[in-house]
Amino acid sequence: MKYLTLLLLFISFGAFSQDMIPAKKGDVTINPITHGTLVLEHDSQVIYVDPYGGAAAFEGQKKPTLVLITDIHGDHLNQETLDGLDLSDATIIAPQAVADQLTQGTGKNVVIMSNGQSKAVNGIKIEALAMYNLPESSESPHTKGRGNGYIIHLGGKQFYISGDTEDIPEMRALKNIDVAFVCMNLPYTMDVDQAASAVSEFKPTIVYPYHYRGTNGLSDVEKFKNLVNEAAPNVDVRLRNWYQ
Repeated sequence: MKYLTLLLLFISFGAFSQDMIPAKKGDVTINPITHGTLVLEHDSQVIYVDPYGGAAAFEGQKKPTLVLITDIHGDHLNQETLDGLDLSDATIIAPQAVADQLTQGTGKNVVIMSNGQSKAVNGIKIEALAMYNLPESSESPHTKGRGNGYIIHLGGKQFYISGDTEDIPEMRALKNIDVAFVCMNLPYTMDVDQAASAVSEFKPTIVYPYHYRGTNGLSDVEKFKNLVNEAAPNVDVRLRNWYQ
């Protein structure tokens, strides 16, 4: 009985967590890897977001065609992980601060994007958004303009990657987001209440809390789900195990 209970909890929290999002030209597959790292697949494209955790964490994943990196911190720009992956066909998309720290020859090529820019790469529209701490300060862990959040357009759907941010106006003003990945870990980004408040305002169709390990352990994502469901009941909050 004990083991059955543990198994049910494991399944309900998303241990078997690959998701399929219906889209044009086939489903978009979501593969949580760890912390702020995930893999998106659609059509012929395989997109790695913030590869971290060592190359072994990507065992069984397809070779990437795109790699998106949000910031310079080691859980986002992890050169050791990048060096262990086959990036021979991968275009890397990154802010200038990340590009400046990449080892020369990483990936097939590097496309630099700044906050507010939009580019088509491999036929995919990608928008770079602000991500930063509040109040704005040169001493904060994430200063405005250094890193990028991203909106990835796949199969007629918009996928939002928050990166490391607080509940900034740019996030709250988002429109027509189909799937959002939203961080929540103190003291680096924001707390659960801030994240829930922001999500309840921009109302993505689906939201995944991710990047929720802070200095005091894992954030209470069940609380996040409850807060969002109370304020915006039509938002589908999906809990997955990013820390197996």
